[in-house]
Amino acid sequence: MNQGAMMSNDFDAFFARLCSETDIASQSQLARELEVGRAAVSLSKRKGTVPPRWILDLSARFGLNPLWLEKGKGAVRAEAACDPADTPYHEIPKVRARLCAGGGSFETEGQVEGYYSFRSDWLRSRGNPANMVLMEVVGNSMEPEIKEGDMVLIDQARCDILSGSIYAVGVEDTVMVKRVERLPGILVLRSDNMDYSPIHLSGDELNNVRVIGKILWTSREYR
Repeated sequence: MNQGAMMSNDFDAFFARLCSETDIASQSQLARELEVGRAAVSLSKRKGTVPPRWILDLSARFGLNPLWLEKGKGAVRAEAACDPADTPYHEIPKVRARLCAGGGSFETEGQVEGYYSFRSDWLRSRGNPANMVLMEVVGNSMEPEIKEGDMVLIDQARCDILSGSIYAVGVEDTVMVKRVERLPGILVLRSDNMDYSPIHLSGDELNNVRVIGKILWTSREYR
């Protein structure tokens, strides 16, 4: 399997699973739900790829287990995969997609590559664990707050912008980690590293922007 992609027959299986658990019944409806053009869905099917943000957005929106949605493995519903009422710990999926904190290429595969356990009460005090996902950061634009190699916990249900907070933000096919500020008609993506200039998005550019979720927690492995 190519990195960052699923085989074309897997797209059909992904779409069938999605339709079976939601009211989505056509590729046009899928495009509207994702707020993308119909051509984007057609291209995805033709290439045999499923953008990682589609898996993440849809699983969070409909309460589905992202591993099941992508691969058909595990419980259908995210809350059924690990019920906090039954255990003091809840497993949060870590996806292969990486958050870009700077320039250059980075992995964008939505495949779940593992799970990390957190205390259920701690997670619930911050939101619904079913809406949370882990990603690794590449690049140094958010240093010293977030360093390259850090792993961050994202709440995909918290998309309302609180100016100055840190969010995972999708800009076309790139997923970045930035401080976000909303101004009249403008979205500003700021870096903590002063070597990076703010990114100002306005007009038609805003159509390609999607707030994936708020960063709740960061883990760092010292080397």
